[in-house]
Amino acid sequence: MILHVHRCLTFDRTILLMMAAILNFNVGVLGHIDSGKTSLCKALSTVASTAAFDKHPQSKERGITLDLGFSSFSVDVPTHIKEQNPKYEKLQFTLVDCPGHASLIKTIIGGAQIIDLMLLIVDVTKGMQTQTAECLVIGEIACERMVVVLNKADLLPEAKRDQMIEKMKRKMAATLKSTRFADAPIIAVAAKPGGPEAPDTEAVGLQELMDLLKKHTYLPSRDASGPFIFAVDHCFSIRGQGTVMTGTVLNGTVAINDNVEVANVKEVKKVKSMQMFKQPVNSAMQGDRVGICVTQFDPKLLERGLVCTPGTLTLIHAAILKVKKIRFFKGACQTKAKIHITMGHETVMARVQFFGSQDSIEEEETHFDFTKEYLYQDELYGQEGASKGKENGTADSEAVQASPSQQWALLEFEKPVICPQKCLVIGSRLDTDIHANTCRLAFHGRLLEPVVDKNYSETVLPKLKVFKNKSKEGMVERMTDEYTVIGRSLFKKETNIQLFVGLKVKLSTGEEGVIEGGFGQSGKFKIRIPQGLQPGTVQVLSAAGKKKKGKKAEEEEAAPQAHGQGIQVSLQFKKYIFDPKKKMIQT
Repeated sequence: MILHVHRCLTFDRTILLMMAAILNFNVGVLGHIDSGKTSLCKALSTVASTAAFDKHPQSKERGITLDLGFSSFSVDVPTHIKEQNPKYEKLQFTLVDCPGHASLIKTIIGGAQIIDLMLLIVDVTKGMQTQTAECLVIGEIACERMVVVLNKADLLPEAKRDQMIEKMKRKMAATLKSTRFADAPIIAVAAKPGGPEAPDTEAVGLQELMDLLKKHTYLPSRDASGPFIFAVDHCFSIRGQGTVMTGTVLNGTVAINDNVEVANVKEVKKVKSMQMFKQPVNSAMQGDRVGICVTQFDPKLLERGLVCTPGTLTLIHAAILKVKKIRFFKGACQTKAKIHITMGHETVMARVQFFGSQDSIEEEETHFDFTKEYLYQDELYGQEGASKGKENGTADSEAVQASPSQQWALLEFEKPVICPQKCLVIGSRLDTDIHANTCRLAFHGRLLEPVVDKNYSETVLPKLKVFKNKSKEGMVERMTDEYTVIGRSLFKKETNIQLFVGLKVKLSTGEEGVIEGGFGQSGKFKIRIPQGLQPGTVQVLSAAGKKKKGKKAEEEEAAPQAHGQGIQVSLQFKKYIFDPKKKMIQT
């Protein structure tokens, strides 16, 4: 969007009506580095923005895309769109050129969150590469539809070209079979025959690609209601005019003379003028790519970020989201680990805590339910199910859990972030070697509960009912009478048994009892059996007691009767991990 912002814009009614009849459709162009994404965008586009085709000085120097690029072209509205909404006269494709270098995955994720359809660009001479696979994963998370473009077809030997293209199409189709894009169309093109340094030549297969894009365009959901939220990807000043913020409207609408807030610095400015790819407009809505001009704002304060209706967005210190593990991620996503979290155009480190539920999956959640109970997880589980819990070497062990049907994550950020409600969140291990042939994207989800209170550990977390199942095993040592037994080996000598008084236990012979208190100083305890011991249990304990009588009969007779051998005592309870009182709960 090359913005020539004038001091005073007068709006011709014809232009405004024309702009109102244009459907903007955002197409993300993703793929491995040097697959020809930018060349394809150049070949397709008729209008470039201030951030298109590697205008960044370092991009030119290194010959690779370092930032998001935006350009567009327009076509007549296809029949299937016209039938759904007759008001649209033109279909504008906004191309979002995402960098392909592995180190710029944060930028790629940021770009993917604003697109309606993805073009996955594959170098036909190389096929799927590491970043191609990562882009495919991002597409599955962020997009509804995809078109695969096999680029650089001109580099294949002419005699075998058709045969080699068909072979690559079969390979790609096999790769896509297990994804949501199993039926995605695959087309071969040559965006820049001869390579970037070759003289300008006509691209091959471009019209076929444009026809394919038109065919797979759909009417995206656009909602003009709600607060205005605008994802800014570039910010710069025009001398004598003001500061221009270019980006994509995520929510709501904006019009000239509206007040908007730059969320990260809390500065409120008035919208002086707007343009969409050189055309002046007086309003924009969700899904539109637009440049907004304000005055008296330092562009250095905003490289990327969010602009919104004043008071809409605040800093959040933690967040709760519903999550799914990305099946291509081979490592473990462990609770209490630190991981890279990308939300919009921002990536920060966060400590993560996973928890789940075996409740049946219902309709999509819009808010997190604090009234429900959730089961603590050592790690995030994939579709293969939960791994078995490991014994920690003591009488205390985690109960082995079945695979949860739903999973959530608590994120605690190293520094506060700003993001809209229900935004896409992606967790990544970006510290992984970029040259390793492995997917670094670990999980994804939607923000359900932003936590704005910086003292959330005292105010919010105690309301979060995440529990651990605890199990302790001991033995019945002796019987004092038919309603009382003495237990051992359930607690350590130094354990404060008073904390466990009143908790229910169960004997391996079936009786249920209640811990009444300690017995002596060695960790033994007294159990009351309200319904009394079964005759068979009494017989076992009595027989065991008689066998123990011998040389120390006198000492034994001075103590309560009978040693019990082989009768276990089981104590099961749960503890809420965020409960400041660390209470033990039994149901």
